[in-house]
Amino acid sequence: MALQTLSPGAESTLVIAPMLIVLVAAVGTLLLGTRPRARAGVSLAGGAAYLVAVAAIDWYVVLAPDAPGAATYQVGGLPAPFGITLVADGLSAFMLTMVGVIGVASLVFSIRVLPELDRRSYYFPLFHFLALGVTGAFLTGDLFNLFVWFEVMLMVSYIFVAYYGGPQHTRAAFWYVALNLLASAVFLLGVGGIYATTGTLNMADLARRLAAPAAYGIDPGPVVGLLGLLLSVFAIKAGLVPFQFWIPTAYRAAPPPITALLAGATKKVGIYAIIRLSFTVFADAQIGVDLAIPAVGTILAGDSPLAFIGAVLFVMGTASILVGGLGAVGRDSLEGVLAYSSIGQVGFIAVPVAIAATTTVPDVRHIAIVAALVYALNHALAKGMLFLAVGAVRTATGTSRLADLGGLASRSPPLAGAFFIGSLALVGIPPLSGFFGKFLVFDAAAQAGSMSVLVLLLAGSLLTIAYVTRAWNRSFWGQRTPAVDDAVTDPVQVAVLLALAVTIVAVGIGFEPIYRFADAAATAALDTDGYIDAVDPNQTVSGADGGNVDAGAGAGEGGGGGETGMGTEPETEPGTGTINTSNGGDTP
Repeated sequence: MALQTLSPGAESTLVIAPMLIVLVAAVGTLLLGTRPRARAGVSLAGGAAYLVAVAAIDWYVVLAPDAPGAATYQVGGLPAPFGITLVADGLSAFMLTMVGVIGVASLVFSIRVLPELDRRSYYFPLFHFLALGVTGAFLTGDLFNLFVWFEVMLMVSYIFVAYYGGPQHTRAAFWYVALNLLASAVFLLGVGGIYATTGTLNMADLARRLAAPAAYGIDPGPVVGLLGLLLSVFAIKAGLVPFQFWIPTAYRAAPPPITALLAGATKKVGIYAIIRLSFTVFADAQIGVDLAIPAVGTILAGDSPLAFIGAVLFVMGTASILVGGLGAVGRDSLEGVLAYSSIGQVGFIAVPVAIAATTTVPDVRHIAIVAALVYALNHALAKGMLFLAVGAVRTATGTSRLADLGGLASRSPPLAGAFFIGSLALVGIPPLSGFFGKFLVFDAAAQAGSMSVLVLLLAGSLLTIAYVTRAWNRSFWGQRTPAVDDAVTDPVQVAVLLALAVTIVAVGIGFEPIYRFADAAATAALDTDGYIDAVDPNQTVSGADGGNVDAGAGAGEGGGGGETGMGTEPETEPGTGTINTSNGGDTP
């Protein structure tokens, strides 16, 4: 695998630029607390700059003809695996793009959705701190800082869920924070256990050590249990069954622009963490999985933990599809329909990840990860737009209850058209973005030869059609209600919705570059060697006795005495942000 080391400078700054931008925007809007117009302007400028920075990373890392594949920034100049590493590769760049698009749309919407949002001085600073937490989670290269960014997201999200301060919102915030504080404790326990077992939290170093545990004196026994703890935390963040019960109340309680960001961006952090740890860090781990049930016998066995991850995700994903779909069918408000729909739709993302974990065929694993990423992109666009549309409906009519709505299509055709396109994207109707996501998920299941999964996916798709049709008919079709007769839509809100609707159509019609982007992201997720090379090209880590162990050391080889590293790669210079790049391997 060819390895190239670029000089420090503008390229290294590019990796950390999105985080610096949202941090400056957060501080700037906080200092302008008594000047709402200036605060909104700085916030929008920060959002636009963030989107530009993410686009630059997309081009530099993935899309350019000479794209290097991965870029790193060593915070404070300390080399990996000892310092804090930020890593921008195809996978993190793909996820950051979702945050940029939905974040900017939500920012514009925030200014117009409700007057009181602009009067509360902490709204926009917290919005940017939430974006900072999501961005940090996508870029961090170690488990401890992944925990830190999870906590940033939790604290800010809690304030937003309790934003309106009523009993319903306080109750929703209580359950949200209670579950997530428990998840934080479990996360910290898992991180501590991983460090105690392996001696590192750097993801690249962890992947290297677990691939040859005997060479580093690691007892792999506890790793599967610790991985199970981390998987449960990520499932809570993603809202997978059986950890989904916080979603309906939290999504209904938060302001609509925040709900759009929670569903479109922060929920994807859980999915990202599952993919990153499963396939970049633990895929080559030689830790010996042997799970048995008394009177049944061995149910999982092998050297890799992927079989364990896949089995758990299959159960969670399929259960989420059914629970979310059935729950959405009977809701009495647009928020309720979309909240339960989010549970079901994330199941469609988890199932192909499970397929990728359980298959032994490289091509099937690759296409399954592509399917999960494309579906996640469509969910971010469509569900984010639909939650913003609910905000527009509430602004125009004062309600989102299905019983109080009806005839909105004749009152506001542009609003109805945007909602219609988002709904069709969830169903998977061509030529919208959702068609390709759903097609790839079905294709991955078919290539894996799993007929039962295909049946469950079909059942989930039929449920999606059922609740989308019901919500449309009750809200936008039929005879106008008094609330709809008096409705006055906000043109800026409708313009934001139409822009997202056009994006959904454009992604579907011009899907080929999107597929290339997702394909490169999947390649990055599966390329453990490329990730290790990008983070630490020296290929050595400190052994237990203070010496160095070659990354290629086989099982049973100690890490003593002298330096046994590759010797041909330049070391990272302290005090710089050297970027290391990899070609990422071949795409199946």
